[in-house]
Amino acid sequence: MNVLVYFLATVVCFGVAYRFYGRFIARSVGEQPDRPTPAVTMNDGRDYVPTRPSVLFAHHFSTIAGAGPIVGPTLGILYGVAPTWLWVVLGAILIGGVHDLVTLFASVRERGYSIAEIARKAFGPTGFLLFIAFTIILIILVTSAFLSLTTISLTSTMPLSDFGLDASQTLLRTREIDGVVHGVIGGIASTSVIVITMVAPLLGLFVIQRGRSTLLAYILCTVIGFASVWIGFRVPVSIDPSIWMVIISVYTLFASVVPVWLILQPRDFVNVQILYAGIIALALGVVITGFQGLSMQFPATSVAIGTQKMGPLWPFLFITIACGAISGFHALVSGGTSSKQISRESQARLVGYGAMLLEGLLAVLVMIAIGSCLSYPDYLRIVWPDRGVGNPILAFALSAGNLFHQAFGMSLALGAVLGILMVEGFLITTLDTAVRLNRYLFQELWKTIFSRPPAFMLKFWFNSGMSVVLMLALAWNQGYLLIWPLFGSTNQLLAALALMTATVWLHRAGRRSWYTLFPALLMMATTIAALSYKLVVDYLPNQNFVLAATDALLLALSVGVLVLAVKELVLARVRPQVSGVS
Repeated sequence: MNVLVYFLATVVCFGVAYRFYGRFIARSVGEQPDRPTPAVTMNDGRDYVPTRPSVLFAHHFSTIAGAGPIVGPTLGILYGVAPTWLWVVLGAILIGGVHDLVTLFASVRERGYSIAEIARKAFGPTGFLLFIAFTIILIILVTSAFLSLTTISLTSTMPLSDFGLDASQTLLRTREIDGVVHGVIGGIASTSVIVITMVAPLLGLFVIQRGRSTLLAYILCTVIGFASVWIGFRVPVSIDPSIWMVIISVYTLFASVVPVWLILQPRDFVNVQILYAGIIALALGVVITGFQGLSMQFPATSVAIGTQKMGPLWPFLFITIACGAISGFHALVSGGTSSKQISRESQARLVGYGAMLLEGLLAVLVMIAIGSCLSYPDYLRIVWPDRGVGNPILAFALSAGNLFHQAFGMSLALGAVLGILMVEGFLITTLDTAVRLNRYLFQELWKTIFSRPPAFMLKFWFNSGMSVVLMLALAWNQGYLLIWPLFGSTNQLLAALALMTATVWLHRAGRRSWYTLFPALLMMATTIAALSYKLVVDYLPNQNFVLAATDALLLALSVGVLVLAVKELVLARVRPQVSGVS
């Protein structure tokens, strides 16, 4: 089937959904454009900061996107094009977009509190403890998986012959591995990340903090982003993966405690220009090659191979492709940083629902690029090798390179480098935001466990330090392919629990909540099935006791929250109460 069919169908579906269903959800939760938000009433210059919609959207989108809408579809397309496309489109419209909008709005109405704090109001202290423990574990899994992927992509190399280049080329720096000359493409991304991070504080001080014009911010960030790429080609940085892990961990520790305008917002704003450019380039490439007759090479369905390598289509497709369809991590971003920066409630639909649909579009473009520009055998060789660790980011980069080559005449090597740069900055962006979120959660946990927590337990450095140490310890010993299924299950289960919390929150206000309840039940069944399958079929038989213990703990926590939710919604006769929704 021609690639244009998938692309145009996605654009039409998402456009209609944002116009009608997104507006319906915003009205149902009680949006009031003139009501003051926590960013305005609690402005502290550190976490609560009123932010222009364009800057906030860039921060929110780049944080929720990360590598998820690229890595997830790259792994999930193993089951075939048709189920991948259907899950991304329907999931983003009916589940993911609703999840993001409602959790963002609930946090805005609850003084910018996290989803765990909202669960305290919905389920009481027991529910809060279960929810916050679950969430902390999820963030550790998220950061561990992304830290592992970051080090893989920052050190990626590829034989020059795969790029159609010979040893005399001058575009890429080279290295000889097992007698074969490889192009060092990860080093270009490494340099770009370093340059953007170094410039971010100056950008935050002189543009974001001083309220310069949005146009000036876009121009500066675009120039900085592409200048960092140019420098990367000239001076690629090559560092051992283990050393990269330590360096990135130290960086995230620092970035998680400084004001959001100093590193987080300017880094995101620069990175998102590269991602915007990449999305536009992918979209144009699909349109141009579609008119040239480009069709999907991958099979419409390949359930047998997918089942062999990952497990049954249900539930594993639905937990492998998280970002792009629905992701519980988005609730943490919505209630962790974005709700503290939104200056008007009317922006919630743009930031929550709109960013989710854009992420879904990115996931579809990734699916199209891989399914049309990479042969299925090459895909299996790169992503699912019989021996060694696969590299899904490299598979996407090669697919993007082929697409750009066919559409624009760009060299395959340059196109592949641009593809890998689309991913890299957002991996680190997700890491520093996630560690910041875990800092909030640890602080809330200590205040709940102890009536008077020791002073050091409330310090920024202590809680961020715990998050970083746990992230590094798990990533050091477990590859991303081992962590990803557990991360995916946990991520989607958090989405189910967040939707269940939102359902109770709406119910207490006397508002309709069917649009959150049914997605919550679907995702609850899916993710509990995936966790149970991995525990019985994979972790215990292979004696991976670390992941088995984590899996069992997550199952216990999720069952506890589910029992509380059923008690609240079904068994207890709850009277509507005054709530932030009203």
